[in-house]
Amino acid sequence: MYMLLVACIFPIFCGIGLLFYNKNTNRKLLWGTALTQVLLTAGLFATAAYENLGKTCELFSLSGQIEIVLKPDLAGLLFAVLALVVFGCAFVFSYEYMKHEKKEGRYLGFLMIALGVYLFLCCAGNLVTFYLFFEMLTVTTFPLVLHNESHAAVLAGLKYLLYSLCGAYAALFGIYFVAHYAETLIFGQKGMISPDVFVQNSGLLLVVAFVMVLGFGVKAGMFPMHAWLTSAHPAAPAPASAVLSAVIVKAGVLGVFRVVYDVFGWEILQGTWVQNVLLCMSILTVFMGSMLAYGEPVLKKRLAYSTISQVSYILFGLFLMNQTAGTGSFLHVLAHGFVKAVLFLCAGAIIFRTGKTRVEELRGIGKEMPLTMCCYTIASLGLIGIPPMGGFVSKWYLCMGALSSHRQPFAWIGVVVLLISALLTAGYLLPISVQGFLPGEDFDDKACERKEPTAWMTFPILVLTLLALVMGLFPNELIRWFTGILA
Repeated sequence: MYMLLVACIFPIFCGIGLLFYNKNTNRKLLWGTALTQVLLTAGLFATAAYENLGKTCELFSLSGQIEIVLKPDLAGLLFAVLALVVFGCAFVFSYEYMKHEKKEGRYLGFLMIALGVYLFLCCAGNLVTFYLFFEMLTVTTFPLVLHNESHAAVLAGLKYLLYSLCGAYAALFGIYFVAHYAETLIFGQKGMISPDVFVQNSGLLLVVAFVMVLGFGVKAGMFPMHAWLTSAHPAAPAPASAVLSAVIVKAGVLGVFRVVYDVFGWEILQGTWVQNVLLCMSILTVFMGSMLAYGEPVLKKRLAYSTISQVSYILFGLFLMNQTAGTGSFLHVLAHGFVKAVLFLCAGAIIFRTGKTRVEELRGIGKEMPLTMCCYTIASLGLIGIPPMGGFVSKWYLCMGALSSHRQPFAWIGVVVLLISALLTAGYLLPISVQGFLPGEDFDDKACERKEPTAWMTFPILVLTLLALVMGLFPNELIRWFTGILA
């Protein structure tokens, strides 16, 4: 278990060291050191987490009553694997992308610290530990949003901080009541509150459950606390945007999962007004995010609106509270993580090489950056849900779970909204590819110059694209893993 502690705390200490990076230090040495640290973190964590699954380790206690505990499980391991892959690709991509940015040491430092905090979050063994690192994740990712120090970035960062803290305090409000009524705060008990206690205090505890889900849902961009996402993600550097959109928002998803399945237990919440309201909110967020993305002219902001919609696919599956839909949610955690990281990195490559940020400026971009746009197109098909991409498998399970849930009218309304959202996703992603590769007869091909990014940018994009494709071609092992978690 101490090896797991080392694996989580190692990137935090490395990040703190990078914050004091001397400007006179060789740039290649700086980035080589950072990438080596990421690889060591991945190796240490992969070894330690697997060996310590289900084991509990108390780190320390506050006032002798509040225990800070690590207890890795399969659900947390899923989110940790996604984080290690996306963070690693973002680090490689950043080497070229951040070449002309200021304060690279600060950027690398906070990115490294955020990785360590996220790993602690995934391994949290009880509710208080999860909340502690959930708050720390906001504080450590906040500097990534305002990295370029422009007026817009500062406002976006403050907005992110305000929304995240409001959500965290809503979750803290619920934790007080859970700590009072629960028999234990340790995860993995299929419900911390006994059925008898719940029946005696059902009115209050249902409100507590709703407030806690709403609080953690802020980080996941769930309506009505979603507005921070479309300000914060476009303001950050592109590789940081990929991390925020593919990984950090999933902390909110993990928080919702803990509340529904670990704190209260799905048997208690199923069929209550809490489930009905949360299903309505997730369906509304799916539709609203897709509609707003469809009309957004700025590429990175369009992708941010897309994240609002796609993450609520995951929440919809969790709120259905059945095994099939839950499996679809977990599959979509990975599918969306890989695909959205590709899309943001492609957007970053386009901005870096051409300076173009708006959709209408991308006519003919496929002639200038064919490999980048091929990866963008493949990732777009995955986000839409076209086979054989991973997004198709996850959405298939979500729809099957909805239809088998017998939660009328949400079963058929959810499927209809998911299909409409898929059409809207095609409408706001694929025209960029069509106009990029087929700009029309009046477009001067001879004036185009090849502007493909270097291997430092291309390699992580290709890796993530391949992972999204392989996940769709060979999903059976993942399905068995996620079904086992929910069983």
